[in-house]
Amino acid sequence: MHEATATAEKKGEQPMTNSRKVLRLIQLSGLVAIILFGITCYRLGYLTDPASLQATILQAGIWAPLLFILLQIIQVIFPVIPGGLSTVAAIAMFGAKWGFVYNYIGISIGSIASFLLVRRFGRNFISLLVPKKTMAKYQYYLDGGTKFDRVFAIAILMPVAPDDLLCMFAGLTKMSVRKFVTIIVLCKPWTILAYSLGLNTAFKFIAPYL
Repeated sequence: MHEATATAEKKGEQPMTNSRKVLRLIQLSGLVAIILFGITCYRLGYLTDPASLQATILQAGIWAPLLFILLQIIQVIFPVIPGGLSTVAAIAMFGAKWGFVYNYIGISIGSIASFLLVRRFGRNFISLLVPKKTMAKYQYYLDGGTKFDRVFAIAILMPVAPDDLLCMFAGLTKMSVRKFVTIIVLCKPWTILAYSLGLNTAFKFIAPYL
């Protein structure tokens, strides 16, 4: 009986494992694409002259910000590339002001969508993206009731917190949709603003040395 149960569990875990492998392959591909994009920008002199890159991007019209926002939404739900890299790309392509705006819109919509997907499909959705060890690591906070709400709000304000992961975990709690949206709308911009200002300053500092 126990052997049959164990076999069934292994069979159930196999599709999850395969899905994670596919996701890791996509993540690696996304990372390579970002690196190639950075190398191309360097060779074209865009890293030393961000205004030139932004002028080139503007030639795409409204499609450039729309496609970037869509990328950010997908990125939050399915982390194809490290989130910090896409944030950097926004500042490089659109400047500090509009880079912040497009990051905020895309990340906020993606965070809310991630929360709602987990609320709808539960742990099965998270299992496709998150290993069991990571789930176990955060289980203590998930069992904390309203304590999780406070931890979540503070974490969203911190630039180094795993925001995307926490947004998914929030979907497993009893947190209301209204409270979640409120936390994202009010707390998320400060983290993105800190990234935007910091990255914009970094670009200006390192540009003369490139």
